[in-house]
Amino acid sequence: MNSQRTATSNLCLMTGNANPELAKKIAEHIGVDLCETFVGRFNNGETQVMISESIRGKDIFIVQPTGQPVNDNLMDLLIMADACKRASAHSITAVVPYYAYARQDRKTRGREPISAKLVANLMVAAGMTRVVTVDLHAAQIQGFFDIPVDHLAAAPVMASYLEMQNFGDELVVVSPDLGGVTRARTLADFLKAPIAIIEKRRPRPGEAEVMNIIGDIKGKITLMIDDIVDTAGSLCEGAKALKRLGAKSVWAACSHAVLSKNAVEKINASEIEKLVITDTIPLPPEKQSEKIVVLSMAPSIGDVILRIQSHRSVSQLFK
Repeated sequence: MNSQRTATSNLCLMTGNANPELAKKIAEHIGVDLCETFVGRFNNGETQVMISESIRGKDIFIVQPTGQPVNDNLMDLLIMADACKRASAHSITAVVPYYAYARQDRKTRGREPISAKLVANLMVAAGMTRVVTVDLHAAQIQGFFDIPVDHLAAAPVMASYLEMQNFGDELVVVSPDLGGVTRARTLADFLKAPIAIIEKRRPRPGEAEVMNIIGDIKGKITLMIDDIVDTAGSLCEGAKALKRLGAKSVWAACSHAVLSKNAVEKINASEIEKLVITDTIPLPPEKQSEKIVVLSMAPSIGDVILRIQSHRSVSQLFK
């Protein structure tokens, strides 16, 4: 306990408007109060930031995922960092559980931006000295930063919940595409389960068409794992294909619940029994459903913050 008090003595945890509930849970877990900070708007819509206490020489941790409204939340984060830098903070760590623009991580055709790299440049220019994030859409985005990046996985948190469901030998972890095999393997290793892979194509952006399933799913409880559920088209089509090809039941687990447009209605009408998500993005009341289970990343993020602050290894937590 004394070591934790020492670690938090110079720590200042603050939050923007993107996910204050998550920030409060992190503060409770590590035993600190949130720094008194106001993040609002001037009459013309520009971001206004006011920090009501001295942060000179402090180690700042700003909790601000960049979910919807994406550009407002991103701009708030940048301006908060600039305010901290100009207030002589010792270090500024951006705790961004959901990193926006991560799906724009490469050029797939001519004259396209690499927005994930641009966002990384903006964060460094604003004064961030470290980034903590959860389940990047592409792990190589870590290399877009010229500062340390601590990349957490939601898999251990999800595995703890899923183990309590007592699926036993019936469980198969399913990757919704070829690119998600590593993510599926990580969760499968925690759960000591085999994996299967959905082979699909995308005729148009936001649409998916299942072509084949690689692996044995007949008579099994299948668990689709992905990093982001946005329109839920891929998940619902995958669930339909799994059931058609003999799966006993279908569950899904996604780290970041964007749930845009009518995604919740699609999930409620789908073959999915439960969708397990985390609180990296807040789930508003209108998007809540009996099918959706929300797990908190606050303890994991809080433990990482404490280790960063006390100069201890973060990688030990990933084991």
